[in-house]
Amino acid sequence: MRTLLRGGRVIDPATGFDGTADVLVSDGVVTAVGEGLTAGPGDVEIDVSGLVVGPGFIDLHSHVHTIAGQRLQAMDGVTTALDLEAGLMPIERAYAEAAAAGRPLHYGFSASWGAARAQVLAGIEPDANIDSGLAVLGNPAWQRSSSPKEMAAWLSLVDGELAAGALGVGVLLGYAPDTDPGEFLALARLAKEAGAPTYTHVRELVEVNPETPIDGSAEIAIVAAETGAAMHHCHVNSTSGHQIERVLAALETGRAAGSRVTVEAYPYGAGSTGIGAAFLSPERLKMKGLTPSSVIMLESGERIADAGRLLQVRAEDPGAPCILEFLDESSPHDLGLLQKALAFPDAIVASDALPVYWKNGTSESTEWPLPRGGATHPRTAGTYAKTLRLMVRESKAWTWLEAFRRCSYLPARVLDEVAPGALAKGRLGVGADADIVVLDPNAITDAATYFDSTRPSVGVRHLFVSGVPVVTDGNLRTDAFPGKPLRGEPR
Repeated sequence: MRTLLRGGRVIDPATGFDGTADVLVSDGVVTAVGEGLTAGPGDVEIDVSGLVVGPGFIDLHSHVHTIAGQRLQAMDGVTTALDLEAGLMPIERAYAEAAAAGRPLHYGFSASWGAARAQVLAGIEPDANIDSGLAVLGNPAWQRSSSPKEMAAWLSLVDGELAAGALGVGVLLGYAPDTDPGEFLALARLAKEAGAPTYTHVRELVEVNPETPIDGSAEIAIVAAETGAAMHHCHVNSTSGHQIERVLAALETGRAAGSRVTVEAYPYGAGSTGIGAAFLSPERLKMKGLTPSSVIMLESGERIADAGRLLQVRAEDPGAPCILEFLDESSPHDLGLLQKALAFPDAIVASDALPVYWKNGTSESTEWPLPRGGATHPRTAGTYAKTLRLMVRESKAWTWLEAFRRCSYLPARVLDEVAPGALAKGRLGVGADADIVVLDPNAITDAATYFDSTRPSVGVRHLFVSGVPVVTDGNLRTDAFPGKPLRGEPR
Protein backbone atom coordinates (compact mmCIF):
# COMPACT_ATOMS: atom_id res chain seq x y z
CA MET A 1 0.00 0.00 0.00
CA ARG A 2 1.20 3.50 -0.85
CA THR A 3 0.44 6.75 0.92
CA LEU A 4 0.28 10.13 -0.82
CA LEU A 5 0.58 13.29 1.29
CA ARG A 6 -1.01 15.96 -0.87
CA GLY A 7 -0.17 19.67 -0.95
CA GLY A 8 1.80 20.28 2.24
CA ARG A 9 4.67 22.64 2.91
CA VAL A 10 7.47 20.13 2.52
CA ILE A 11 10.77 20.69 4.34
CA ASP A 12 13.90 18.72 3.43
CA PRO A 13 16.81 19.94 5.56
CA ALA A 14 19.22 17.76 3.57
CA THR A 15 18.74 19.82 0.40
CA GLY A 16 17.32 23.05 1.79
CA PHE A 17 14.01 22.52 0.01
CA ASP A 18 11.07 24.41 1.53
CA GLY A 19 8.01 24.55 -0.70
CA THR A 20 4.63 23.13 -1.57
CA ALA A 21 4.83 19.54 -2.80
CA ASP A 22 3.31 16.09 -2.60
CA VAL A 23 5.12 13.19 -0.93
CA LEU A 24 4.62 9.59 -2.01
CA VAL A 25 5.53 6.78 0.37
CA SER A 26 5.78 3.08 -0.49
CA ASP A 27 7.16 0.14 1.49
CA GLY A 28 8.63 2.34 4.20
CA VAL A 29 10.53 4.61 1.78
CA VAL A 30 9.89 8.01 0.19
CA THR A 31 9.53 7.20 -3.50
CA ALA A 32 8.60 10.60 -4.98
CA VAL A 33 8.47 14.27 -3.97
CA GLY A 34 6.98 16.90 -6.28
CA GLU A 35 3.86 18.68 -7.41
CA GLY A 36 1.00 16.91 -9.12
CA LEU A 37 1.80 13.35 -8.02
CA THR A 38 -1.03 10.91 -8.66
CA ALA A 39 -2.46 8.26 -6.40
CA GLY A 40 -3.24 4.82 -7.74
CA PRO A 41 -5.97 2.30 -6.93
CA GLY A 42 -5.80 1.31 -3.28
CA ASP A 43 -3.46 4.16 -2.35
CA VAL A 44 -4.23 6.27 0.72
CA GLU A 45 -4.34 9.98 -0.07
CA ILE A 46 -4.16 12.53 2.75
CA ASP A 47 -4.74 16.25 2.24
CA VAL A 48 -2.03 18.05 4.24
CA SER A 49 -2.46 21.50 2.73
CA GLY A 50 -1.67 24.22 5.25
CA LEU A 51 0.48 21.80 7.25
CA VAL A 52 4.26 21.38 7.49
CA VAL A 53 5.67 18.03 6.34
CA GLY A 54 9.19 17.07 7.35
CA PRO A 55 11.44 14.21 8.48
CA GLY A 56 10.50 12.90 11.91
CA PHE A 57 12.50 14.11 14.87
CA ILE A 58 15.47 11.99 15.96
CA ASP A 59 16.04 12.07 19.71
CA LEU A 60 19.63 11.18 20.58
CA HIS A 61 18.93 11.30 24.31
CA SER A 62 15.86 9.36 25.40
CA HIS A 63 15.82 7.12 28.46
CA VAL A 64 12.29 6.04 27.56
CA HIS A 65 12.32 2.28 27.15
CA THR A 66 8.56 1.78 27.30
CA ILE A 67 5.54 1.85 25.01
CA ALA A 68 3.95 4.46 27.29
CA GLY A 69 6.88 6.84 27.05
CA GLN A 70 7.40 6.35 23.33
CA ARG A 71 3.75 7.17 22.71
CA LEU A 72 4.22 10.52 24.45
CA GLN A 73 7.26 11.13 22.28
CA ALA A 74 5.31 10.18 19.14
CA MET A 75 2.77 12.89 19.95
CA ASP A 76 5.75 15.27 20.16
CA GLY A 77 6.88 14.41 16.61
CA VAL A 78 9.63 11.90 17.41
CA THR A 79 10.12 8.92 15.10
CA THR A 80 13.46 7.62 16.48
CA ALA A 81 14.27 7.57 20.22
CA LEU A 82 17.82 6.54 21.18
CA ASP A 83 19.41 6.12 24.61
CA LEU A 84 22.96 7.31 23.94
CA GLU A 85 24.05 9.34 27.00
CA ALA A 86 23.72 6.43 29.43
CA GLY A 87 23.25 3.43 27.16
CA LEU A 88 22.28 -0.04 28.32
CA MET A 89 24.28 -3.18 29.01
CA PRO A 90 24.32 -5.92 27.86
CA ILE A 91 23.46 -4.42 24.50
CA GLU A 92 22.08 -7.63 22.99
CA ARG A 93 19.60 -7.97 25.83
CA ALA A 94 18.50 -4.34 25.46
CA TYR A 95 17.73 -4.80 21.77
CA ALA A 96 16.08 -8.18 22.28
CA GLU A 97 13.76 -6.98 25.05
CA ALA A 98 12.70 -3.90 23.05
CA ALA A 99 11.96 -6.06 20.01
CA ALA A 100 9.98 -8.57 22.06
CA ALA A 101 7.80 -5.89 23.67
CA GLY A 102 7.29 -3.93 20.44
CA ARG A 103 7.96 -0.23 19.98
CA PRO A 104 5.96 2.55 18.26
CA LEU A 105 9.24 4.32 17.40
CA HIS A 106 12.67 3.26 16.18
CA TYR A 107 15.10 2.57 19.04
CA GLY A 108 18.77 2.05 19.77
CA PHE A 109 21.39 2.12 22.51
CA SER A 110 24.99 3.02 23.16
CA ALA A 111 27.49 0.94 25.13
CA SER A 112 27.24 1.92 28.79
CA TRP A 113 30.55 3.19 30.22
CA GLY A 114 28.93 3.42 33.65
CA ALA A 115 27.60 -0.15 33.61
CA ALA A 116 30.93 -1.52 32.40
CA ARG A 117 32.79 0.28 35.20
CA ALA A 118 30.21 -0.81 37.77
CA GLN A 119 30.63 -4.43 36.73
CA VAL A 120 34.42 -4.31 37.05
CA LEU A 121 34.83 -1.95 40.02
CA ALA A 122 31.77 -2.90 42.09
CA GLY A 123 30.77 -6.37 40.89
CA ILE A 124 27.33 -5.15 39.81
CA GLU A 125 25.97 -7.25 36.97
CA PRO A 126 24.12 -5.08 34.43
CA ASP A 127 20.58 -6.07 33.42
CA ALA A 128 19.79 -3.58 30.60
CA ASN A 129 17.23 -1.85 32.83
CA ILE A 130 16.93 1.92 33.31
CA ASP A 131 15.69 1.64 36.90
CA SER A 132 18.62 -0.55 37.92
CA GLY A 133 20.89 1.93 36.20
CA LEU A 134 19.44 4.84 38.17
CA ALA A 135 19.99 2.94 41.40
CA VAL A 136 23.65 2.30 40.53
CA LEU A 137 24.28 6.01 39.98
CA GLY A 138 24.30 6.64 43.72
CA ASN A 139 26.68 3.78 44.54
CA PRO A 140 30.15 5.22 45.30
CA ALA A 141 31.88 1.89 44.61
CA TRP A 142 32.02 2.49 40.83
CA GLN A 143 32.76 6.22 41.03
CA ARG A 144 36.46 5.91 41.93
CA SER A 145 39.40 5.85 39.54
CA SER A 146 40.44 2.50 38.10
CA SER A 147 43.69 0.61 38.41
CA PRO A 148 45.38 -0.16 35.07
CA LYS A 149 44.08 -3.73 35.24
CA GLU A 150 40.54 -2.58 36.02
CA MET A 151 40.57 -0.01 33.22
CA ALA A 152 41.72 -2.61 30.74
CA ALA A 153 38.87 -4.87 31.88
CA TRP A 154 36.08 -2.34 31.48
CA LEU A 155 37.50 -0.98 28.23
CA SER A 156 37.35 -4.56 26.94
CA LEU A 157 33.69 -4.79 27.96
CA VAL A 158 32.92 -1.53 26.13
CA ASP A 159 34.76 -2.77 23.06
CA GLY A 160 32.68 -5.96 23.11
CA GLU A 161 29.47 -3.94 23.27
CA LEU A 162 30.56 -1.89 20.25
CA ALA A 163 31.24 -5.10 18.36
CA ALA A 164 27.72 -6.26 19.29
CA GLY A 165 26.07 -3.24 17.66
CA ALA A 166 26.14 -0.38 20.16
CA LEU A 167 25.72 3.10 18.65
CA GLY A 168 28.85 4.47 20.32
CA VAL A 169 29.64 4.89 24.02
CA GLY A 170 27.49 6.63 26.63
CA VAL A 171 29.66 8.30 29.27
CA LEU A 172 28.07 9.43 32.55
CA LEU A 173 31.23 11.23 33.62
CA GLY A 174 29.26 13.74 35.70
CA TYR A 175 28.18 10.89 37.97
CA ALA A 176 31.79 9.91 38.69
CA PRO A 177 33.31 13.41 38.55
CA ASP A 178 36.55 12.72 40.43
CA THR A 179 37.82 9.94 38.17
CA ASP A 180 41.25 10.22 36.59
CA PRO A 181 41.03 12.21 33.33
CA GLY A 182 43.33 9.64 31.76
CA GLU A 183 40.45 7.16 31.77
CA PHE A 184 38.31 9.43 29.60
CA LEU A 185 41.23 9.88 27.24
CA ALA A 186 41.71 6.11 26.95
CA LEU A 187 38.01 5.64 26.25
CA ALA A 188 38.11 8.28 23.49
CA ARG A 189 41.04 6.49 21.86
CA LEU A 190 39.04 3.26 21.89
CA ALA A 191 36.03 5.01 20.38
CA LYS A 192 38.14 6.62 17.67
CA GLU A 193 39.63 3.27 16.71
CA ALA A 194 36.14 1.75 16.56
CA GLY A 195 34.75 4.62 14.48
CA ALA A 196 32.12 5.27 17.15
CA PRO A 197 31.03 8.52 18.81
CA THR A 198 30.95 9.15 22.55
CA TYR A 199 27.97 10.84 24.24
CA THR A 200 29.07 12.50 27.45
CA HIS A 201 27.40 13.98 30.50
CA VAL A 202 30.46 16.06 31.33
CA ARG A 203 31.95 16.40 34.80
CA GLU A 204 31.47 19.61 36.78
CA LEU A 205 32.64 23.03 35.66
CA VAL A 206 35.53 24.71 37.40
CA GLU A 207 33.22 27.56 38.54
CA VAL A 208 31.07 25.02 40.37
CA ASN A 209 33.89 22.93 41.83
CA PRO A 210 37.36 24.51 41.76
CA GLU A 211 38.80 21.15 42.87
CA THR A 212 37.47 19.24 39.85
CA PRO A 213 40.27 17.31 38.10
CA ILE A 214 39.48 19.27 34.92
CA ASP A 215 36.70 21.57 33.76
CA GLY A 216 34.01 19.35 32.22
CA SER A 217 33.32 21.27 29.02
CA ALA A 218 37.00 22.06 28.44
CA GLU A 219 37.85 18.36 28.87
CA ILE A 220 35.60 17.15 26.06
CA ALA A 221 37.09 19.61 23.56
CA ILE A 222 40.66 18.80 24.61
CA VAL A 223 40.14 15.05 24.40
CA ALA A 224 38.37 15.34 21.04
CA ALA A 225 41.29 17.35 19.68
CA GLU A 226 43.91 14.97 21.05
CA THR A 227 42.28 11.76 19.82
CA GLY A 228 40.27 12.81 16.77
CA ALA A 229 37.22 11.07 18.26
CA ALA A 230 33.72 12.34 17.51
CA MET A 231 32.40 13.50 20.89
CA HIS A 232 28.87 14.62 21.71
CA HIS A 233 28.27 17.02 24.62
CA CYS A 234 24.95 16.07 26.20
CA HIS A 235 22.44 18.65 27.53
CA VAL A 236 24.83 21.60 27.57
CA ASN A 237 22.01 23.69 29.04
CA SER A 238 21.76 21.70 32.27
CA THR A 239 25.45 20.97 32.86
CA SER A 240 26.37 24.62 32.22
CA GLY A 241 23.56 26.48 33.98
CA HIS A 242 24.51 30.10 34.54
CA GLN A 243 27.94 29.51 32.97
CA ILE A 244 26.41 28.72 29.56
CA GLU A 245 27.90 31.72 27.75
CA ARG A 246 31.45 30.86 28.87
CA VAL A 247 30.97 27.19 28.01
CA LEU A 248 29.56 27.86 24.55
CA ALA A 249 32.37 30.27 23.74
CA ALA A 250 34.96 27.67 24.80
CA LEU A 251 33.27 24.95 22.76
CA GLU A 252 33.16 27.19 19.71
CA THR A 253 36.89 27.88 20.07
CA GLY A 254 37.57 24.16 20.32
CA ARG A 255 35.45 23.34 17.30
CA ALA A 256 37.12 26.08 15.25
CA ALA A 257 40.45 24.45 16.10
CA GLY A 258 39.23 21.09 14.80
CA SER A 259 37.64 19.32 17.76
CA ARG A 260 34.79 17.07 16.56
CA VAL A 261 32.36 18.12 19.29
CA THR A 262 28.61 18.23 18.73
CA VAL A 263 26.23 19.79 21.23
CA GLU A 264 22.65 19.17 22.35
CA ALA A 265 20.18 21.10 24.51
CA TYR A 266 16.59 20.91 25.71
CA PRO A 267 14.19 23.81 26.44
CA TYR A 268 13.66 23.43 30.19
CA GLY A 269 15.19 25.08 33.24
CA ALA A 270 15.03 21.92 35.33
CA GLY A 271 16.60 18.51 34.83
CA SER A 272 15.85 15.07 36.20
CA THR A 273 17.86 12.08 37.40
CA GLY A 274 18.22 9.65 40.30
CA ILE A 275 18.37 11.32 43.72
CA GLY A 276 21.62 9.49 44.54
CA ALA A 277 23.62 11.24 41.80
CA ALA A 278 26.93 12.61 43.06
CA PHE A 279 26.11 16.16 42.02
CA LEU A 280 22.93 16.16 44.16
CA SER A 281 24.74 15.88 47.50
CA PRO A 282 24.15 18.92 49.75
CA GLU A 283 27.78 19.99 49.28
CA ARG A 284 27.65 19.75 45.46
CA LEU A 285 24.34 21.61 45.29
CA LYS A 286 25.86 24.44 47.32
CA MET A 287 28.73 24.64 44.85
CA LYS A 288 26.16 25.16 42.08
CA GLY A 289 24.47 27.95 44.04
CA LEU A 290 21.48 25.69 44.66
CA THR A 291 19.82 24.38 47.83
CA PRO A 292 18.02 21.14 48.76
CA SER A 293 14.73 22.93 48.01
CA SER A 294 15.81 23.00 44.34
CA VAL A 295 15.10 19.24 44.35
CA ILE A 296 11.59 17.79 43.91
CA MET A 297 10.88 14.07 44.17
CA LEU A 298 9.20 13.02 40.93
CA GLU A 299 6.76 10.35 42.15
CA SER A 300 5.54 12.08 45.33
CA GLY A 301 5.95 15.73 44.38
CA GLU A 302 7.83 16.39 47.63
CA ARG A 303 10.10 19.43 47.58
CA ILE A 304 13.11 18.59 49.72
CA ALA A 305 13.03 20.75 52.85
CA ASP A 306 16.65 20.72 54.00
CA ALA A 307 20.00 18.95 53.88
CA GLY A 308 18.92 16.38 56.46
CA ARG A 309 15.94 15.27 54.42
CA LEU A 310 18.07 15.19 51.27
CA LEU A 311 20.60 12.88 52.93
CA GLN A 312 17.74 10.66 54.13
CA VAL A 313 16.10 10.13 50.72
CA ARG A 314 19.49 9.64 49.04
CA ALA A 315 20.27 6.86 51.52
CA GLU A 316 16.82 5.22 51.40
CA ASP A 317 16.33 5.05 47.63
CA PRO A 318 19.25 6.42 45.60
CA GLY A 319 17.55 5.48 42.32
CA ALA A 320 14.36 7.44 43.02
CA PRO A 321 13.77 9.93 40.18
CA CYS A 322 13.76 13.62 41.04
CA ILE A 323 13.69 17.04 39.39
CA LEU A 324 16.48 19.60 39.85
CA GLU A 325 15.71 23.25 39.17
CA PHE A 326 18.83 24.95 37.76
CA LEU A 327 17.37 27.95 35.87
CA ASP A 328 14.25 30.01 36.56
CA GLU A 329 12.22 30.07 33.34
CA SER A 330 10.09 32.93 34.71
CA SER A 331 13.22 35.10 34.77
CA PRO A 332 13.92 36.85 31.43
CA HIS A 333 17.65 36.55 32.12
CA ASP A 334 17.53 32.81 32.80
CA LEU A 335 15.18 32.20 29.89
CA GLY A 336 17.64 34.05 27.69
CA LEU A 337 20.44 31.74 28.83
CA LEU A 338 18.30 28.73 27.98
CA GLN A 339 17.56 30.05 24.51
CA LYS A 340 21.26 30.77 23.93
CA ALA A 341 21.96 27.08 24.41
CA LEU A 342 19.32 26.19 21.82
CA ALA A 343 20.48 28.91 19.42
CA PHE A 344 24.16 27.88 19.54
CA PRO A 345 25.31 27.12 15.97
CA ASP A 346 24.41 23.54 15.02
CA ALA A 347 23.09 22.72 18.51
CA ILE A 348 20.88 19.63 18.33
CA VAL A 349 17.56 19.34 20.14
CA ALA A 350 17.45 16.28 22.42
CA SER A 351 15.02 15.55 25.23
CA ASP A 352 16.68 13.51 28.01
CA ALA A 353 13.23 11.91 28.29
CA LEU A 354 12.49 9.69 31.29
CA PRO A 355 9.98 6.88 31.75
CA VAL A 356 6.56 7.59 33.23
CA TYR A 357 6.27 6.35 36.81
CA TRP A 358 3.04 5.43 38.55
CA LYS A 359 2.63 5.14 42.32
CA ASN A 360 2.02 1.38 42.07
CA GLY A 361 5.67 1.04 41.04
CA THR A 362 5.15 0.43 37.34
CA SER A 363 6.61 2.46 34.48
CA GLU A 364 4.72 0.80 31.64
CA SER A 365 1.16 0.97 30.36
CA THR A 366 -0.36 0.05 27.03
CA GLU A 367 -3.50 2.08 27.79
CA TRP A 368 -4.11 5.29 25.85
CA PRO A 369 -4.71 7.92 27.02
CA LEU A 370 -2.25 7.03 29.75
CA PRO A 371 -3.73 6.18 33.15
CA ARG A 372 -3.98 9.13 35.52
CA GLY A 373 -1.36 9.64 38.19
CA GLY A 374 1.73 9.01 36.08
CA ALA A 375 4.72 11.28 36.61
CA THR A 376 7.75 12.11 34.52
CA HIS A 377 9.71 15.20 33.48
CA PRO A 378 7.64 17.31 31.04
CA ARG A 379 10.50 17.08 28.55
CA THR A 380 9.39 13.49 27.88
CA ALA A 381 6.14 14.74 26.39
CA GLY A 382 7.00 18.24 25.23
CA THR A 383 10.63 18.87 24.26
CA TYR A 384 10.15 19.26 20.51
CA ALA A 385 6.83 21.09 20.55
CA LYS A 386 8.15 23.49 23.19
CA THR A 387 11.31 24.11 21.18
CA LEU A 388 9.26 24.85 18.06
CA ARG A 389 7.00 27.16 20.05
CA LEU A 390 9.93 29.08 21.54
CA MET A 391 12.32 29.15 18.59
CA VAL A 392 10.01 29.28 15.55
CA ARG A 393 6.56 30.52 16.54
CA GLU A 394 7.37 33.03 19.29
CA SER A 395 10.94 34.31 18.88
CA LYS A 396 11.25 33.53 15.16
CA ALA A 397 14.91 32.73 15.84
CA TRP A 398 14.63 29.72 13.51
CA THR A 399 12.90 29.15 10.22
CA TRP A 400 11.04 25.87 9.79
CA LEU A 401 13.95 24.68 7.67
CA GLU A 402 16.39 25.40 10.48
CA ALA A 403 14.12 23.72 13.02
CA PHE A 404 14.09 20.47 11.02
CA ARG A 405 17.84 20.74 10.57
CA ARG A 406 18.28 20.87 14.36
CA CYS A 407 15.65 18.25 15.23
CA SER A 408 16.03 15.75 12.36
CA TYR A 409 18.99 16.22 10.03
CA LEU A 410 21.86 17.03 12.39
CA PRO A 411 21.11 14.26 14.91
CA ALA A 412 21.08 11.70 12.12
CA ARG A 413 24.47 12.91 10.93
CA VAL A 414 25.99 12.26 14.35
CA LEU A 415 25.24 8.58 13.70
CA ASP A 416 26.31 8.24 10.05
CA GLU A 417 29.79 6.91 10.77
CA VAL A 418 28.75 4.27 13.30
CA ALA A 419 25.36 3.31 11.86
CA PRO A 420 24.98 3.37 8.07
CA GLY A 421 21.26 2.83 8.63
CA ALA A 422 21.09 6.47 9.76
CA LEU A 423 22.09 7.73 6.31
CA ALA A 424 18.49 7.55 5.08
CA LYS A 425 17.12 9.39 8.13
CA GLY A 426 16.71 13.09 8.80
CA ARG A 427 15.87 13.69 5.13
CA LEU A 428 12.75 13.98 3.00
CA GLY A 429 13.92 13.17 -0.50
CA VAL A 430 13.56 10.14 -2.73
CA GLY A 431 15.10 7.12 -1.03
CA ALA A 432 14.76 8.51 2.48
CA ASP A 433 13.19 6.42 5.21
CA ALA A 434 9.49 7.22 5.48
CA ASP A 435 9.80 8.57 9.04
CA ILE A 436 7.65 11.65 8.62
CA VAL A 437 5.96 14.20 10.87
CA VAL A 438 3.10 16.40 9.66
CA LEU A 439 2.37 19.30 11.99
CA ASP A 440 0.18 22.37 12.23
CA PRO A 441 2.59 25.33 12.21
CA ASN A 442 0.09 27.58 13.98
CA ALA A 443 -0.93 25.14 16.68
CA ILE A 444 2.20 23.19 17.61
CA THR A 445 2.88 23.61 21.32
CA ASP A 446 3.75 21.71 24.45
CA ALA A 447 1.08 20.89 27.03
CA ALA A 448 3.01 19.03 29.74
CA THR A 449 3.99 20.89 32.93
CA TYR A 450 6.07 19.88 35.94
CA PHE A 451 2.90 19.07 37.84
CA ASP A 452 0.90 17.59 34.95
CA SER A 453 3.75 16.01 33.09
CA THR A 454 2.07 13.42 30.85
CA ARG A 455 -0.13 15.76 28.81
CA PRO A 456 0.68 15.09 25.14
CA SER A 457 1.84 17.91 22.91
CA VAL A 458 -0.64 19.56 20.55
CA GLY A 459 -0.25 20.10 16.82
CA VAL A 460 1.26 16.87 15.47
CA ARG A 461 -1.41 15.89 12.96
CA HIS A 462 0.22 12.80 11.43
CA LEU A 463 3.27 10.71 12.22
CA PHE A 464 4.66 7.89 10.09
CA VAL A 465 7.36 5.46 11.23
CA SER A 466 8.70 3.39 8.32
CA GLY A 467 5.62 4.55 6.44
CA VAL A 468 3.24 3.15 9.07
CA PRO A 469 0.83 5.67 10.61
CA VAL A 470 1.40 6.07 14.36
CA VAL A 471 -0.56 9.33 14.67
CA THR A 472 -3.52 10.04 12.39
CA ASP A 473 -5.51 13.30 12.48
CA GLY A 474 -3.93 14.12 15.82
CA ASN A 475 -4.90 10.78 17.39
CA LEU A 476 -2.47 8.08 18.47
CA ARG A 477 -2.85 4.68 16.81
CA THR A 478 -2.71 2.12 19.62
CA ASP A 479 -2.26 -0.76 17.17
CA ALA A 480 0.94 0.66 15.65
CA PHE A 481 4.30 -0.87 16.61
CA PRO A 482 6.48 -0.27 13.54
CA GLY A 483 9.64 0.66 15.45
CA LYS A 484 12.84 -1.01 14.27
CA PRO A 485 16.29 -1.22 15.85
CA LEU A 486 19.01 1.15 14.70
CA ARG A 487 22.30 -0.61 15.36
CA GLY A 488 25.94 0.19 15.03
CA GLU A 489 28.11 -1.61 12.51
CA PRO A 490 31.66 -2.04 13.84
CA ARG A 491 34.62 -1.43 11.57
